[in-house]
Amino acid sequence: MTKKSKKWLRFRVTSVLVLFLVLYIALLSRAFQLQIVSGNELKSIADKQHTRSLKLCPERGLIFDRNGEKLAVTVLADSVYVDPSMVKKDREVSGKLSSTLCLKEPDIRKKLLKPGNFRWIARQISPLQAAQVRDLDLDGVCTIQEPKRFYPHRELACHLLGFVGHDSTGLEGLELKYDGRLKYVSQKVVWGRDAKGNRIYLDERSAIPNNGGDCNLVLTVDSKIQYIVEMNLKAAVENTGAKGGNAIVMNPKTGEILAMANFPRFNPNAYSQYPASSRRNRAITDCFDPGSVFKPFVAAAALEEGVVSETDVINCENGSYVVGDRVIHEAQMKRHEELFFPEILKYSSNIGIIKVAEMLGKEKFYKYITEFGFGSETGLNLPGEAKGILRNPSQWRRVDFATIAFGQGISVTAIQLITAMSAIANDGILMKPYIVKGVVNRQGEIMEQYTPEVVRRVISEDTAKRITAILTDVVGSEGGTGEKARITNVSVAGKTGTSQKFDFTLGRYSSKKVTASFVGFFPSEDPQVVVLVMLDEPKIKRWGGVAAAPVFRNISERIVSCYNRHLNLPDVVAERQTPEMEIVQASMSEVIPRNEDVDESLVPDFRGMSVREVLKVSQDRGIDVRLVGSGWAVDQKLAPGISAETDQPCYVLFNEGF
Repeated sequence: MTKKSKKWLRFRVTSVLVLFLVLYIALLSRAFQLQIVSGNELKSIADKQHTRSLKLCPERGLIFDRNGEKLAVTVLADSVYVDPSMVKKDREVSGKLSSTLCLKEPDIRKKLLKPGNFRWIARQISPLQAAQVRDLDLDGVCTIQEPKRFYPHRELACHLLGFVGHDSTGLEGLELKYDGRLKYVSQKVVWGRDAKGNRIYLDERSAIPNNGGDCNLVLTVDSKIQYIVEMNLKAAVENTGAKGGNAIVMNPKTGEILAMANFPRFNPNAYSQYPASSRRNRAITDCFDPGSVFKPFVAAAALEEGVVSETDVINCENGSYVVGDRVIHEAQMKRHEELFFPEILKYSSNIGIIKVAEMLGKEKFYKYITEFGFGSETGLNLPGEAKGILRNPSQWRRVDFATIAFGQGISVTAIQLITAMSAIANDGILMKPYIVKGVVNRQGEIMEQYTPEVVRRVISEDTAKRITAILTDVVGSEGGTGEKARITNVSVAGKTGTSQKFDFTLGRYSSKKVTASFVGFFPSEDPQVVVLVMLDEPKIKRWGGVAAAPVFRNISERIVSCYNRHLNLPDVVAERQTPEMEIVQASMSEVIPRNEDVDESLVPDFRGMSVREVLKVSQDRGIDVRLVGSGWAVDQKLAPGISAETDQPCYVLFNEGF
């Protein structure tokens, strides 16, 4: 090889080495840039290309009644989503989904045409619809299970419980009030995709950090009493042609709400199908003029101040009383000349109570009615409570003072009214009403616990017992306006009310539109239960004594009947307890008065009992029972009171009633 050739060869080798060195350095630089400088960014891009993630709505804690009955639970429901980038025939896909899911085809197609790789098509559909979607086997269309709130008793306690949106956020009622406590940790689902975009695996769900939830609620409500109240309220509204109504049952000694109902009702499982007006808890949000049910509080204040006594005689002016430029008449144009003070409540004299209020004086009158809680919120742990309408006495004319005395010109809520009456039943002590006994986590640890809370003493124990005796006469004696509220063998104290509604169109009180009410408690000698019933604009039986008082009686009789039995309720509760139910300590055996003289040789009244209770009672008494349906007993073939030694079976019909 020539010298020149050798030189050329060395040059070629050197050039190649230099080239390899340059390429190597460039490769290292690129690797450094990809792995170090842009690594995180490129990894993110790759993840987006090959994986998909979805944050699912969080589950929610359970809601129990006081005895462990589940009122709100969480179930898994199928939802449908689509990856628009995978859909090739948008018209065909949207048409098939529209037919299967009963949705508008243009709305679905619009989602398919939008850029991106994820769109919800339908949330929380039925299992049948989900199966039909899967059977379509459409590219880019998938189903996934996510938590859904479910109310097993449908309409029962709907206004108390409220409801939850698709994003698992509480929108009304306890679901809204305790939303932060009820929400469990959110879950995130991550799945991989192959080069064609097909889903190739599904990761286990991973938890997103806790938001402070993961808790269950235990209520003061008894679902059986709630059922009794709702069924009787529904029947009363329908029988009187009323627009609606509400009813509350309360323990006066503790402030616990045992039941709270409104009619019309709604099914929280399908809340969007109902108007917003039917979803409002009117027992706490709506105000009304109380009418004559307000008179006991005026009378109690007068007794407390010593301006009147039971033996005092009041001149009731033979039915007409001039106040300023107005003439006040008795209801139904009745005429009373002179009445003893207790008779003013017994016969519900407007003129008599006006004169009692005038003896008390405007300032003291106002002091007592505010101390009874009127004009301010009770503090019940439910959202949306109104405080009513009570003007300052400096704004009262003489006629305003007079009409407020018999419950016109003042607006109250049902929860205020029953709380105030409970103060009389509780020896003059006003208790704060509450509806949640406690909040417990999934480990059964108590996170929050609510106990009876005294607000203040309004009247003395002596005054409370004196006014109770007068109210017992309103119900128990002949001619009393509350005689239709009587309960067999149980003493009842209470007061009727009928108030005209203000007609804003006419600018005056209506002569046709009224609110009929009754509020009372039993037994009078040791009050355990207070019940309020209010009917809005009844068209027939328009007076409180004939419209609302019988509803009080029906509810109260069923309460006494249901719990006036030799049932070991604490054992029944214990059988259903779970670790998180440790705070369910009070059973209704501590709340409802019992008659220990029940004749166990007779067929009992099974109505209102659960299946478990019917089986226990029938076994104890040797009765052959045949059960039909589920829920609570609503009827039976063998009449209560006949001999339990009969050879005939007793058919008991059950119904969820909702």
